[in-house]
Amino acid sequence: MPLFDIPAWLEVAWPHIAAGLTLLISVLASAHAVLHKRDVRAAVGWVGLAWLVPVLGGVLYVLLGINRIRRRARSLMLKQGPGRFLLPPGVTPMKAETLSEPHPEAASLTPLVRLGDAVVGQPLLPGNHITVLESRRDAYPAMLAAIDAARVSISLCSYIFDNDSAGRRFVEALGEAVRRGVEVRVLVDAVGSRYTWPPILGRLRRAGVRAARFLPSLMPYRLPFANLRNHRKLLVVDGRVGFTGGMNIRKHFWPGEHAAVDLHFRVEGPVVGQLQETFAEDWAFTTRERLSGEAWFPPLASAGTVVARGIADGPDEDFETLRTVLLGALAIARTSVRIVTPYFLPDTALITALSVAALRGVQVDVILPEKGNLPLVQWASQAQLWQVLRPGCRVFLTAPPFDHTKLMVVDDAWSLIGSANWDPRSLRLNFEFNVECYDAALAAELNAVVEARLRHARPLTLEQVDARALPIRLRDGLARLLSPYL
Repeated sequence: MPLFDIPAWLEVAWPHIAAGLTLLISVLASAHAVLHKRDVRAAVGWVGLAWLVPVLGGVLYVLLGINRIRRRARSLMLKQGPGRFLLPPGVTPMKAETLSEPHPEAASLTPLVRLGDAVVGQPLLPGNHITVLESRRDAYPAMLAAIDAARVSISLCSYIFDNDSAGRRFVEALGEAVRRGVEVRVLVDAVGSRYTWPPILGRLRRAGVRAARFLPSLMPYRLPFANLRNHRKLLVVDGRVGFTGGMNIRKHFWPGEHAAVDLHFRVEGPVVGQLQETFAEDWAFTTRERLSGEAWFPPLASAGTVVARGIADGPDEDFETLRTVLLGALAIARTSVRIVTPYFLPDTALITALSVAALRGVQVDVILPEKGNLPLVQWASQAQLWQVLRPGCRVFLTAPPFDHTKLMVVDDAWSLIGSANWDPRSLRLNFEFNVECYDAALAAELNAVVEARLRHARPLTLEQVDARALPIRLRDGLARLLSPYL
């Protein structure tokens, strides 16, 4: 016998109710796509899916198509009081009109300064010093030395903080700092913290370190939280010395000839305050604790000649800030653009900007790993390389080991360093932090890094891309369809 009887009226009406619900789901999904999708092609695609695959198409749109990232980020943001980072006496933000005085080689970049002033929301600051650190040589030693020398405060943010030999060494140094009376705060992304098990958070707390997870979830790969990740890498010691770049904390990057290849940067000068302010906002968002006072935000004196600005980017009020700066940098380039990135999935606008730069006579070089660590991403990247090769951009593939470096140099005068990759995840879906730098000497040093990479690279030609076997091209093309979510 059945567990319960279905009323006769419901049995008769159910097909009509189901048909009505199916129609309602398709109508609602289509209406939302029409009203909110920026890209017409995306709107058409989602509307088609909602009607051609009833119910499932609407469910997929809710899960993948709605720009829930900005809405959710805004709903969770803690409203902040007045800014905590104050310019020290004698430090005047650099304006476009005055950039050429200390840096005559950067005179052509003044439109980029104006763009940054308009979209970034942070001043361009003179008087900074940037030290380039290599993962295989001195990055971790420099970071640990700074932690060991800390006297007042330490703030550390990392996407991945593994519970391995490297992670435990950082925990020891941070724990020792706590025992010396240093105020320590550590923020780790909830997904990145689970690359090893058990997560490092327990070990940090046992060492007396105040640590928190960014957007925690019982299911770290649950779909709504697959994005909205904090991909920033920030370390600020005593509010005066900062570190940022592409390096997570894991044994893969421990110095030595077998370490993964990456760059990190030691930062001194007024721009360190912008690193600290970004961390403080993330920390307040996560824990509701506001960091303020000279322990975290001391006066910062001039330390060098680099004019720099921190660029915080993410699916909140800073949405697409970095992408806008990249488009501006490509638009003003006169002679050269050099890009090193582990993941290369630029959207249509960036592909067009790269192509236009090359067609204008700018030498555009893109340096990628020959063998990536994420096959699906590499297949998708290969499917669209022809779009930059055909207009004249040059693509080079570096031999293993995998190169996780992220940098950009324009006209031997402007440099971009930090955590973001050239893919939708970094430029639309995650929280990132980069620093734009106006300084010929730093650009020359980074160009030397690029040249070192090129000595172990081979050029990729359009003919080689076109010569891929049909099954390979189909595989890559199918992977490219997922590029908005890779």
